[in-house]
Amino acid sequence: MIRSAMILAAGRGERMRPLTDSIPKPLIPVAGRSMLERTMDRLDRSGVQNVVVNVHHLGNQIAERIGGRARIIREDRLLETGGSVRNALPLLGNAPFFVLNGDGLWRDGPESMLGRLAEKWDPNRMDALLLLHPLAKAIGREEKDRGDYYLEPDGRARHRGSAETAPYLFASISVCDSRLFNGSPEGPFSLLKLWTRSQQAGRLYGVVHDGDWFHIGTPAALAEAERVLG
Repeated sequence: MIRSAMILAAGRGERMRPLTDSIPKPLIPVAGRSMLERTMDRLDRSGVQNVVVNVHHLGNQIAERIGGRARIIREDRLLETGGSVRNALPLLGNAPFFVLNGDGLWRDGPESMLGRLAEKWDPNRMDALLLLHPLAKAIGREEKDRGDYYLEPDGRARHRGSAETAPYLFASISVCDSRLFNGSPEGPFSLLKLWTRSQQAGRLYGVVHDGDWFHIGTPAALAEAERVLG
């Protein structure tokens, strides 16, 4: 069982303006409950006891809403996905942990998705384990979406690179531990930088989500998610 998680909640959510002028994107309600609180609920049910959330844009709102359920790290400048997790490592420890986007939204399939990821995690073979979702089944996908990854028969994930399309999207959740960040730079950088290094070493793997996954990038996609969730 994985006991720690990092939720990335510092971004400005520019494409969701004007909503995000007054509320941080992770706190936007979808069918009556915010994306961030839905994620916190799922982590609770999965036995995750240590949750770290980074904040920047309108961060006081997030701290006030969920501060009693998580440890808050305030970023004076945006550190991007990799830099934010690296900055939080002292609170996450050396055991494996989930990394989740604060604006991620999903519905489980027959089993808990977080439970499936935890079960598949194998530190002897993996530096990172990504949740992938079939591009064609993503709710709220946009025409410009071309997919992110291929999945090999042995479970290794391979980024599409210069290819025009790939069958799977990265679905905003991964598992890793502090080893992934060995030799990583200080300051802002993307997790993709570390995943590419892991891929080159044959240690980047993926799990295909078997439930619903929502891409909420725009107000129109938010409206579609609310229609589906009712």
